[in-house]
Amino acid sequence: MKDLTKMTAATLLCLLLSLAATAQENPDARYLEGAVPEVNGKVVFSHEYALERMTQDEIFDRTLAWMEKRLKENENNSRILFTDKEKGIIVGLDEEWIVFKQKALSLDRTFVSCQLTVACQPGLCRFDIEKVRYEYREGEEEYTAEEWITDKYALNKTKTKLVRGLAKWRRKTVDFVDDQFARLGEALGASAAPTARPVETATAPAQQPAARPATARELEPGELTADMMPASSGKLVIAIGTDPFNQTVMTANSGGSLGKVDGKAVVFAILSPDQPHEALDQASEYTVRFYPNGATQPSLELQCRKMPSPEALEGMPRTYVGEIIKATAFQ
Repeated sequence: MKDLTKMTAATLLCLLLSLAATAQENPDARYLEGAVPEVNGKVVFSHEYALERMTQDEIFDRTLAWMEKRLKENENNSRILFTDKEKGIIVGLDEEWIVFKQKALSLDRTFVSCQLTVACQPGLCRFDIEKVRYEYREGEEEYTAEEWITDKYALNKTKTKLVRGLAKWRRKTVDFVDDQFARLGEALGASAAPTARPVETATAPAQQPAARPATARELEPGELTADMMPASSGKLVIAIGTDPFNQTVMTANSGGSLGKVDGKAVVFAILSPDQPHEALDQASEYTVRFYPNGATQPSLELQCRKMPSPEALEGMPRTYVGEIIKATAFQ
């Protein structure tokens, strides 16, 4: 098992600059082809949670409690539209603001509405977000996801870049969906990886088998190796708070890595320049979960104590350094 690279304060700065430069090479990689899935011409974001030890009623009750609380946070017309406990179905209407950019004297945002549909069965939960609509400039402009953020309109012909003007809409919608998936995953105790990708089959949830739960193994922070979190090979999800119904959950859009600072095992988490960071600025402790590409459960969970980090330059990724207090690997 190879050792983590040991770093002094000087080499730490060099590493952070290198990570920031790497993140800048293609910061939109996660928003390109396939990030906005379509089913029969309609945008439908889907995610499944494997919950083998939970009954359908337990999944339903937890999901309903989460959705009711989540929608009340909006303090508007957001609400539960339909429930059927026997069939395990919950449908909600979500209306809220998505902020593109906020400065002292200007605010660029859109009002978004969407339908949230959850299908529960023993050991499995499927969450769909669809019928996404936007109201921009206080309702002067109205768009649907199908005509605004799909691959056809929001990507160039080679599907290697976001189209200027539509880029912010696609980025923020994918981030919004990832946050919803992560929040429900936390409420279910599933630690499910947030993803905007569609599930591979359109078969009804009741016909799909639940995956076996991962086996957890606690590690000493010093046992961690760099290859447990290889760069650009997965997703880092940060959870702030211990109450699953009142957590701030975000994806470190620019990635991160494991390392050592002053002899302590640490994890570097990098937020892209446009990501909200206030919650992480105020937190003293948080949890980082690493999801390998395509995984629905984390391979690594790290409980962290925040360490001092270099000040981010304007327009550059923001790096956070967390001393690893507890580490758990999943297989």
